[in-house]
Amino acid sequence: MLKLPEDVRAKYDHSTLNCAIHAAAPCPVQTKQAMIEWWGPVLKEYYAGSEGNGFCYISSEEWLKKPGSVGTAKIGVLKICDENGDEVASGSDGTIYFADGTPFEYHNDPEKTAQSKNKHGWTTLGDVGHVDEDGYLFLTDRKAFMIISGGVNIYPQELENLLVTHPKVADAAVVGAPDEEMGEKVVAVIQPMNWADAGEDLRAELMQFARENISHVKTPRQIDFMEELPRHQTGKLYKRLVRDSYWGKKSTIV
Repeated sequence: MLKLPEDVRAKYDHSTLNCAIHAAAPCPVQTKQAMIEWWGPVLKEYYAGSEGNGFCYISSEEWLKKPGSVGTAKIGVLKICDENGDEVASGSDGTIYFADGTPFEYHNDPEKTAQSKNKHGWTTLGDVGHVDEDGYLFLTDRKAFMIISGGVNIYPQELENLLVTHPKVADAAVVGAPDEEMGEKVVAVIQPMNWADAGEDLRAELMQFARENISHVKTPRQIDFMEELPRHQTGKLYKRLVRDSYWGKKSTIV
């Protein structure tokens, strides 16, 4: 919506709009900031899963004080843990768990249910983030999406958040692809605003854009294009389908 021409955006009256709810995927800070400036403080955001083990919520007013946060826990108690399942210090990244949340189990999958719990019995959706001193949660990415390139852990969300702000980009997914030297390499898969733009010129433009705005370690080593990235109606990106195309599965990427 923010990429609509200014005259198109300006001609609609949204003064009676009092609530817009978003979730399913992290929203880039600059995007949400611009939406609040346009619509006013009517955006409500939550972080949760269909498992129902925990629930976080944040209003626009709170978010403006804590940009990038997905809120505080309303169901369950937030716990950020290391690989051993022990809590880490405030502000440190780790796996997000909920204690004292709603019990759940995966249908006919006791192994997956067991893997969602740590030694304390706290449960996770597999996301990584940190909690600040006031109890506000900030998401880093899903643990399963982490790219290990040359021994460096890279979370794709930061690069995705940057690429979608480019005026020629409608959507972006960043995945790890096999690389003989580095183990994995960072690949950005782009859905252009105009498919006719897909090609070497846009690749070069986006590569330069990334290098100017993010650490070189996190910049893509390869940029490919898809006419439409696979997303659920809720907005959730089926990133596994994109990643699979680089690991021997059928591909619609060019």
